[in-house]
Amino acid sequence: MARDFTCDLHIHTCLSPCGDLDMHPRALVAAACARGLDIIAVCDHNSMENAGYVMKAAAGTSLTVVPGMEVTSAEEVHIVALLEDLERASTLQDLVYAHLFGLNDEDVFGVQAVVNEYGEVEGLNPRLLIGATTLSLDRLVQAVHDMNGLAIASHIDREAFGIIGQLGFIPPEVRFDALEISAAMDMASARKRYPELAGYPFVSSSDAHYLADIGRGVTRLKMEAPTLAEIGMALRSEGGRTMVVP
Repeated sequence: MARDFTCDLHIHTCLSPCGDLDMHPRALVAAACARGLDIIAVCDHNSMENAGYVMKAAAGTSLTVVPGMEVTSAEEVHIVALLEDLERASTLQDLVYAHLFGLNDEDVFGVQAVVNEYGEVEGLNPRLLIGATTLSLDRLVQAVHDMNGLAIASHIDREAFGIIGQLGFIPPEVRFDALEISAAMDMASARKRYPELAGYPFVSSSDAHYLADIGRGVTRLKMEAPTLAEIGMALRSEGGRTMVVP
């Protein structure tokens, strides 16, 4: 039986250098549950090392956590990658790490903390997670699809790191599963602003870096279960799964 799920498919943790240190797994899950979210996706910059801990923190709650990553392509475009499980997310992380160079400067970019489900610091990621990989857009999206994942162009209405702001258009050969609108814009305004993108599903996410922002942008999907496969079907309007337009 299909029902509506409220989803925030783009949330950062304290692993992202621009993420607040209060965004550790336990606090993040508590905030998501308090806001009535059914599904969240953990999408730190160029890493998924906190995703498993958020999943553990959510155990025993009604919240489903999708492991993901916000990858920066060689064109400096942000792409949200959503994966079915930690194994596939780890495989994508290995690919990203092999194409990500430089070391983090905490004084400039901030701390990149790996924190477990109990709020304990497991370590600090030394990589330049805020940087761009050498993976092209088409190669990155294809890699996500090869892992049965979903690839979503991040915050297309933002100039910084949005695909339209960076390139001026969306290459037709890059097969995005959806385009993300930031929480600052409503769907009706987005459709009016981008009539040429009518063929793409639009999703709204918070892109939260602070606890107070979790759930500020949500997408409602009618599905039979809180799984990545069902999310994909809803985005494609397959089998009775649909997006619930506000």
